[in-house]
This record gives sequence, C-alpha cells and structure tokens, in this order.
Amino acid sequence: MSDYAIRRATESDRDAIYDICLKTADNGSDASHLYSDPRLPGFIWAVPYQVLEPDFAFVVDGGAGAMGYVVAAPDTAAFFDRLEREWWPGIRKEIAGFVPTRPNDARAINLIRHPEGKDPAMLAAYPAHLHINLLPPIQRGGWGRRLIETVTAELSTRGVAGLHLGVSAGNTKVLGFYEKAGFREIARPASIYMGKRL
Repeated sequence: MSDYAIRRATESDRDAIYDICLKTADNGSDASHLYSDPRLPGFIWAVPYQVLEPDFAFVVDGGAGAMGYVVAAPDTAAFFDRLEREWWPGIRKEIAGFVPTRPNDARAINLIRHPEGKDPAMLAAYPAHLHINLLPPIQRGGWGRRLIETVTAELSTRGVAGLHLGVSAGNTKVLGFYEKAGFREIARPASIYMGKRL
C-alpha cells in the first residue's frame, strides 16, 4: 500500500465516490442488492459534500482511482440550507418518477424528499460533521485514521470548534475505531452520534 496517498477529491472522483458509498452502505458492507439505483446512498451521504464543500473532501488513491473518502461540512446547519437550495431540487426532479423496488429504496427516497434535521444543541457544540468510507482492500491499514486527521486539520484551520458523525445502530463494530480517533458518544436517539472537540 506504499503507492497509496491522500489527496483532495475532485469532480473526476464523483463516480468512484458514488460507488464507494454504495459498496459500504450496508453497515460497512456492500449494499448493491439493497438499492435499485446505485447512486441513491451517494446522493445523500457523499457526493453533495464534494460538490458543495470541496475543501473538505479527500480520497485515498492508489493510482487507479479513489478507494476511500472522507467528506465533511464545517457548518452543518448552513450546509443543510445549501442542500435545500442547491442540491435537493435537482435530485428530486431526477427521482420524481422513481418506483421503489429494493429494500432500502423507499427510505432513501424519503430522506431525499424529507431530510433529517440535527439537534441544535449538538450543533452548537459540534457544528461540523463528516462521513467516511473505505473499500475492503484498504480497511484496517491506517487510512481511515489518516483521512480523519486530514479533514480534521483542514477544519481546525478554519476555526471549527467541534465535529460529529453518526453511526448506525447496526454498525457498532466501528465505535472503537472512532474512539481511538478521539470521538466520544454524545447522543443515541436512533443512530449513535459521536463528537470530537477540535
């Protein structure tokens, strides 16, 4: 893995980001069988970050394209407002006639049409948030930690005070990884939210 390196994500990485998001969307496993449109997870949890917050989007590249990514928004509330103005209208038009046929289609469509909000108290302490995913060949090789360090450093230079992320209740095996990266559990409404002060 000595040929792998972290670099800023670009528009040319978007297809790979869609694919990585899909291949890790089933609690870290391949969710291809759960979505009839392979872009659905990426519409929600990955690609809009590279589009709207490119300064906080990074990939691990081994020379043949991205194998993992971290994306973040420094101000979650402002980012959600931008999604409503600049991202969701086009995506909602694209899925207007979509008929759910696979297990996770309906939930994804509902999240696109009616995005979840965040607790204002959590955002006051941890205003930024991130999403991170790596394909199996580069998992457990230190790249996740390095991606988090990279985006955290970028957020810190912008004066961001705190960062949070969400973990599915079905994916608790990753909690130890985030704890080693300096996160601690801050809320558990349905998903598990973890936060880190910067």
